[in-house]
Amino acid sequence: MGDIFPADHHAAQEMECSRAGKEEAEERLRSEEEEEEEEEGWDDWCSDGEDSGSGLLCLFCSSRFDAGNSLFEHCAAEHGFDFHRTVKELGLDFYGCIKLINFVRSKVAEKKCWSCGQAFSSSVRDCSHLHPVENFLIEGKVPWADDAYLKPFMEDDSLLHSLSIDDDIDDDEDGEDHGMSMERGQCSAGNGGLAEPQPQGNMMSIVSEGNSSDISARFEQECTIGSTRDEFRESVAYEMNDSQLKVARDSVNAKAIKTVDDNYFGSYSSFGIHREMLSDKIRTDAYRDALLGNPSLLNGGAVLDVGCGTGILSLFAAKAGASKVVAVDGSAKMASVATQVAKNNGLLYDENVEAEQKRGGQVISIVHTKAEELNQKIQIPKNGFDVLVSEWMGYCLLYESMLSSVLYARDHFLKPGGAILPDTATILGAGFGKGGTSLPFWENVYGFDMSCIGKEVTSTSARFPVVDVMASEDIVTESAVLHSFDLATMKESEMDFTASFELRLRESGTVVPGVTWCYGIVLWFDTGFTDRFCKEKPVVLSTSPFSTPTHWSQTIFTFEEPIALVKGESTLDSSASVGTDDCPATILRSRISIVRASEHRSIDISIETTAISSDGRKRWWPVQIFNL
Repeated sequence: MGDIFPADHHAAQEMECSRAGKEEAEERLRSEEEEEEEEEGWDDWCSDGEDSGSGLLCLFCSSRFDAGNSLFEHCAAEHGFDFHRTVKELGLDFYGCIKLINFVRSKVAEKKCWSCGQAFSSSVRDCSHLHPVENFLIEGKVPWADDAYLKPFMEDDSLLHSLSIDDDIDDDEDGEDHGMSMERGQCSAGNGGLAEPQPQGNMMSIVSEGNSSDISARFEQECTIGSTRDEFRESVAYEMNDSQLKVARDSVNAKAIKTVDDNYFGSYSSFGIHREMLSDKIRTDAYRDALLGNPSLLNGGAVLDVGCGTGILSLFAAKAGASKVVAVDGSAKMASVATQVAKNNGLLYDENVEAEQKRGGQVISIVHTKAEELNQKIQIPKNGFDVLVSEWMGYCLLYESMLSSVLYARDHFLKPGGAILPDTATILGAGFGKGGTSLPFWENVYGFDMSCIGKEVTSTSARFPVVDVMASEDIVTESAVLHSFDLATMKESEMDFTASFELRLRESGTVVPGVTWCYGIVLWFDTGFTDRFCKEKPVVLSTSPFSTPTHWSQTIFTFEEPIALVKGESTLDSSASVGTDDCPATILRSRISIVRASEHRSIDISIETTAISSDGRKRWWPVQIFNL
């Protein structure tokens, strides 16, 4: 962890004084412990190049540990210092924890009690008497509040390196790590890995009204070149307080979001992707049938088309008899293209033409903007639309996070009881077999065995979600519903969800008697134009592997290792692991979480898998985390 300097020159002077005191205290301790061989000395734990030990060094003695939780359990049991309890009761944030650790180390070096300051004449072990947390508050403040304690007391302190902003240090009083081990992956078609969570807590809680534009620019520069959080803080600590850091961080986040949005809308400026979508008959026919097949819904109504692209949905709406269509797109090029398309088809609204001179159907207005900024572009009455239509779905349904824009438009522009098309969306999943991987291809390449390549490719697939068409014959389990969305009523926060479900081998199909190997889980979605709004002609748009393929394909998540499944009871080897050939499972229990990622428009997916045998034994696999 890089040095973090105090926020002003006065604190720096105090640090110099404390450094001199620290060196004097260390020298006294070394001299005394050279005379008393049974005592552990400070020089035994200094990371100054003379230490041959490894691991995390205890705050009070020379014991070392492989994990922070083990170290803190030792401190609580042997030295009366309960780190997790102290953090929890005082509500310390990440930097408060850094200060606390450095404070304790400094007091131990001075042979003083970290809690009350009482001095001792011999071993630091004598400092292990505990005081209630509130006893060491001085005028309502902790004694390590000074920013001087942000600077590591011990050089290259590995304990500080082991802390991270997303450590769950204040959730469990026992300090145990209740999480599971994780494997992380990122979609090969995605645009970034899992971003580090932003700091939470007191340090980031206040927004300053001061001018921080210069520091914001430096913050952005540091983020751009990949500097660490500590290096940045060191470089600007003398120039800004925590409130200004919050402003700088928000400024950079806003710029990062704008960059992602610009790239996102820019990617839709290519005609190739629009040809692909328009050529997707399942997709385009579903919207055409919903818009043209329900005259009572569209005739005479005002329609808002969010993310119009070429304007095809607006054209359908105008043809269906809508009295007004406002089409919105964030891509300047596509907004221009949609305008020209509507004009070429005699459907573009022209405000310069008198109403009595307009030909029928000239009702489409194109606006280049995001849905969230529509009011800044044109004047429209609140809840002024009867119908909201959008083709917002991405891979695994939620990739691109366009749904949030649709929900914003629904809440701000759709009249109460107005129709949203589609109005339902459901994510489903199933287990797939060997045929869903690349293994069969590599096992016989023009008669040659290249399975070694196939194994490596499959191993790599376990770290990256794959968007591809899954053949229905490669599905080996029954399907399960993960989550359903009611787009007419859902909140934006409901885009993040966790679903638990169980999978069993299919009753029929290509599954043969005996053991069947499941290599992973495949997800897809269905969207519904239900009879709630489409009373004449309800429509379902399905991206299922059992339906005609669409441009969305399916999203494939490969296990780290395949799991053996069997239908019904079978002879089991009690000594074998569940999910193997000798002890196949009858149930595959999974828990999947899908949440919006730190990187704008991306999503994170975690998969927890448990195999259950017919005699009730269970086996858990490490959590796999993917980014899309």
